[in-house]
Amino acid sequence: MKKALLVALLVGIFAFSVVAETYIVGSDIPWKPFEMITADGEFFGFDLDLMRAIAITAGFEIEIRNVAFDAIIEEVRAGRVDIGASGFTITAEREQTIDFSEPYFLSNQAVVIRKDSGLNIISALAGEGANKAVGAQNSTTGLWWGEDNLAGFGVTINGYETYPAAILDLVNGRIDAVIQDEPASKASIAAYPDLLTVAGVINTYEYFGFLVADGDPDGLLPRINAALATLGLTVVDAAGGLQELVIAEGSVIESLLQIYFEPDPANITAAWEACKGNILNGDLDGFITCMKAELGL
Repeated sequence: MKKALLVALLVGIFAFSVVAETYIVGSDIPWKPFEMITADGEFFGFDLDLMRAIAITAGFEIEIRNVAFDAIIEEVRAGRVDIGASGFTITAEREQTIDFSEPYFLSNQAVVIRKDSGLNIISALAGEGANKAVGAQNSTTGLWWGEDNLAGFGVTINGYETYPAAILDLVNGRIDAVIQDEPASKASIAAYPDLLTVAGVINTYEYFGFLVADGDPDGLLPRINAALATLGLTVVDAAGGLQELVIAEGSVIESLLQIYFEPDPANITAAWEACKGNILNGDLDGFITCMKAELGL
């Protein structure tokens, strides 16, 4: 009887420890195709499903919370959020207060304009538009690039709480351009194909990383980085201080890139709703197979 009670106690403790290992992921939603939301309020997207894949591979659980972008770092520093996953560019300034994972995505900044504006990338950024104003989301590298490089050109740099709000002001003719990461800009254009276009791309060579509190108090970064490697990512030093992100053919990461960056974002939502049970229950292969079938990839 004593042995049976001891075994039951140990099993209970083990089960509790597994269940208790749940980490809060803060993300600014929506920002297609990195962060998206269904009509029922479920969160998904490239960042979020990659984070789910990491959690499955590393053996922990995650809970995703919608947090304003410019509040995520402070929430992580305060311990109210464990991981930031929201297209964060790795910068020396940010690394003074938090720690980043290995980079998992390379992006540049696109300049989005109205098709009927008569502008190009140079004239849009030189204040030759009707509003002499460009927009970007607060606390983003797009906003910082505008502030650092457009001073003296007679251009007002408007900061917005979200990128969709900036895009809406562009659609309504209140600003002349939006500076936004290239993949998300393509998704914005897909929502307004008759009105918007990319005037050009600013090669900023920005690497996205997942972030945790300074000093990594929960020991998450080695687990995240090891999971990224298992899922198909190798980071190689390249010329000029840059890094090359090598994605293994047929890997989970390659499949997620295909799923979230090749189809029309409008089709991705329906596919995810049909396939979500797989990834939410820990079946990565089933999720990838289902999504590709739904999207015709």
